[in-house]
Amino acid sequence: MLLIVDDDLAIRTSLALLLKKEGFTVRGAGSAEDAFEIIENETPELILLDLNFSIETSGEEGIALLQRIHKFNPKIPVILITGWGTIDLAVLGMKLGARDFITKPWQNEYLLQSVKTILNLEQQAPEVSNRRILEQKYQFQNIVGKDPKLLEILETVGRVATTDAPVLITGESGTGKELIAEAIHLNSKRKSRPFVKVNLGGISSTLFESELFGHVRGAFTDAKTDRAGRFELADRGSIFLDEIGELDLSSQVKLLRVLQERTFEPLGSSKSRTVDVRVICATNRNLEEMVANGTFREDLYYRINLITVKLPALRERPDDIPLLSQFFINNLKVIYQKPDLQLSAAASKWLKNLPLQGNIRQLKNIVERTVLLSAGDVLDVDDFQKHIHTGTSQAGSKSLPEVGTITLEEMEFQMIRKAMDFHQNKVSKVARSLGITRFALYRRLEKYGISYESEDV
Repeated sequence: MLLIVDDDLAIRTSLALLLKKEGFTVRGAGSAEDAFEIIENETPELILLDLNFSIETSGEEGIALLQRIHKFNPKIPVILITGWGTIDLAVLGMKLGARDFITKPWQNEYLLQSVKTILNLEQQAPEVSNRRILEQKYQFQNIVGKDPKLLEILETVGRVATTDAPVLITGESGTGKELIAEAIHLNSKRKSRPFVKVNLGGISSTLFESELFGHVRGAFTDAKTDRAGRFELADRGSIFLDEIGELDLSSQVKLLRVLQERTFEPLGSSKSRTVDVRVICATNRNLEEMVANGTFREDLYYRINLITVKLPALRERPDDIPLLSQFFINNLKVIYQKPDLQLSAAASKWLKNLPLQGNIRQLKNIVERTVLLSAGDVLDVDDFQKHIHTGTSQAGSKSLPEVGTITLEEMEFQMIRKAMDFHQNKVSKVARSLGITRFALYRRLEKYGISYESEDV
């Protein structure tokens, strides 16, 4: 049973009709006392609570009822309904235990999405499966590892992927946040639609609106034609906002509006456009700390993190290092046509003991560099030590400096060029062989000026 708390009979009736069409049993209450009487006698699965459900417009009664509900039974999920002008109250409500907030006038599709997502997440999580069972249920081909921490994350990813819940992925650089974002998309009902990746750290505040929302001809000096923004390109699919912690405050306000209202205006246009996207964000920064410091908006933080997935550092799952190393070597066998290429047991053990502050990305570079510079087919400890050495930086942490006359960028260019030639420029096969996503490969192809034929995403 779902409980709607609002003093406006028309709103209660409208919401009840909407929810009943979806098969839910619905009760309504026009006052705090009526609501609490129902709660005491029949535990609702979820409560939709209008912050201004009485003649008062301060929202204080709604907040007081939320606190009373949470004290009586903190397991009952509550979604707040609020006007844009009382967003601050909604954020306070989130701190006090509300699960989400929806602004008026609400969009039916978004409201239903929020209700279904929260009910889905309230179901008891199954025990962590083994890797084989997970792969039977979901698509995790590019994610390597069997560590219990990783398996728990993949179980969560599989469960939330089927909803449209906004997901925030956190973790150190190089831990595979983009791969997790892509896995969420590939296991969702939007998998046949676009997956658009945006590196917010690489977009200046002056270009933010044009890049994300597009522009019309004449919007600024160089706007010769209309241009679709990233949100429009991602319509009915998913958008991955990487490095969201790098956004300045003015851009955060503009992003929040789109996430709240599901509408945007291209730069230079006065016509609003509606967009239907699943939003996945990622950062290696501590957003809670940024909120406390006033550098990240609290309302935006609560809007993007209905689900938070924290990726462990590679040093926290050392048993996966040999698996990842072998995965990279298997890909390199194809690229370099060296079918006998393998990793010795001693080298595998040695790699497990490296600090790897750069996580999976650093491990991949180490393996690639050693394969590129070693003549033999069996990679042993000596092969790795010839081409890298561990030193101590001024900060006291270990680092792996570049050696020889070849840089990582040159090596990356050579590997991508060889892979493109070997796979006849088929981007999907090249990305799979290199162990990266197509979208990551597209960025590198553009970076190095390597021509390619775009594939549907």
